[in-house]
Amino acid sequence: MVSRVIPVDPFDLVIFGGTGDLSRRKILPGLYRRFRDGQMPEGARIIGAARSDLDDEGFRDFVEDAVRSFVSKRKCDPDTLAAFRESLFYVQVDATGDDGWAELKAKSKLDRVQAFYFSVGPSLFGPIAKRLHTKGIAGPEARIVVEKPFGHDIETARALNATLAEHFDESQIYRIDHYLGKETVQNLMALRFGNMLFEPLWNAQYVDHIQITVAETVGVEGRGGYYDKSGAMRDMVQNHLMQLLCLTAMEPPSKFDSDAVRDEKLKIIRALDPVAPEDMVRGQYAADDEVASYLTDAEADASDTESFIAMKLHISNWRWNGTPFYLRTGKRLKARMSEIVVRFKEPPHSIFEADTGQSANELSIRLQPNEGMDLKVTIKEPGPGGMRLIDVPLDMTFAEALGEEIADSPDAYERLIMDVIRGNQTLFMRGDEVEAAWAWTDPIIEDWEGRRDKPISYDPFSTGPEEALMLLHKDGRRWREIRE
Repeated sequence: MVSRVIPVDPFDLVIFGGTGDLSRRKILPGLYRRFRDGQMPEGARIIGAARSDLDDEGFRDFVEDAVRSFVSKRKCDPDTLAAFRESLFYVQVDATGDDGWAELKAKSKLDRVQAFYFSVGPSLFGPIAKRLHTKGIAGPEARIVVEKPFGHDIETARALNATLAEHFDESQIYRIDHYLGKETVQNLMALRFGNMLFEPLWNAQYVDHIQITVAETVGVEGRGGYYDKSGAMRDMVQNHLMQLLCLTAMEPPSKFDSDAVRDEKLKIIRALDPVAPEDMVRGQYAADDEVASYLTDAEADASDTESFIAMKLHISNWRWNGTPFYLRTGKRLKARMSEIVVRFKEPPHSIFEADTGQSANELSIRLQPNEGMDLKVTIKEPGPGGMRLIDVPLDMTFAEALGEEIADSPDAYERLIMDVIRGNQTLFMRGDEVEAAWAWTDPIIEDWEGRRDKPISYDPFSTGPEEALMLLHKDGRRWREIRE
């Protein structure tokens, strides 16, 4: 099976922070892959804008090095790279001053799609947005892309939204969360709303509970200064896990339209109950013979910031009343894994004898690694000797089921950037959605800070604190194993 490549209209993409780490690792290599696959039309331009003292040729060398470092060798053919270089330009810009903006305006074309990617710190969002507007660089159809964090709490989120709104309409603002660009996340909507098989069962009557896990093996080294002011709650739960929760739990939208989808996600956030202290576990990884502790990585003598959090949530609506959602995420865990697990209830009555075994169906949606889905079903164990029930998976790993071309499909950043060019906001967060998420998150953080709650130490490359296991055990349930 070969995926379809749909070209987009000619565009200019200006990347503020164009020589930064995110641009080098993700944005520029992703754009090269879109160019190589024929999705970038003739005349499309990528303009780097940063403080670095470079000219066009220097930026082209920088981009070529990034492509060779982060794109597979078989895709880095010299002719394609040479052609891609011709679409690259550079302007040295002072984001908070006046230098470089006249040169950027001279390069701008208002008669085409304009996208401005803010691959910079949140403190620069406002100054850049203001200058794009006041200096006449952004046309009426321009779009801006902003990276998380979208504020540190509800107050800063509102202030950021207000600042951007002074210069751009909400329809022009694309708040990017790369988790929403993953193939499997989008397939979650196709699975639910494109198959009659699942949607009638997707409710409290048939679902026992839902687990959402995002586990990482890396620590916070290199990000310690930022992370110690954020922690797992602000860095992961408030955005990534919240978005996965919304897509899993939301009602069917009236159509596959950006505002219709985001309206339903917003309803889920507003229906979330407060989380009781006994329904939450916070942890902080310790050291072992191979890796340093969180405190060492964060360069802190003492810190109450969590690198792990697990919690039980409830959604107060008709579909999910009484069905718990268990969320967990953490650094320095035993494997890198992102997964949504829907555990269905056991049959109300078993016709089999007690010693034959009994279990429930389980749908697992894997975001990483090895994107795909599997459905655990109960069958009779093969062989003579009477009836014995066992569980087997109906496995659909995308690379195996749909071919290597699908396994090599665009990554999240590539897909989302092309959506920006198309003007499709479905997979981007709206301002009221961000504020609603903070309105739910802030009281939880304030509560544990008021109680001076300290995170529990856990061994690196484990599953987190033992107390997180008890969060489910006390309900007669178990976490799905963290594994590659």
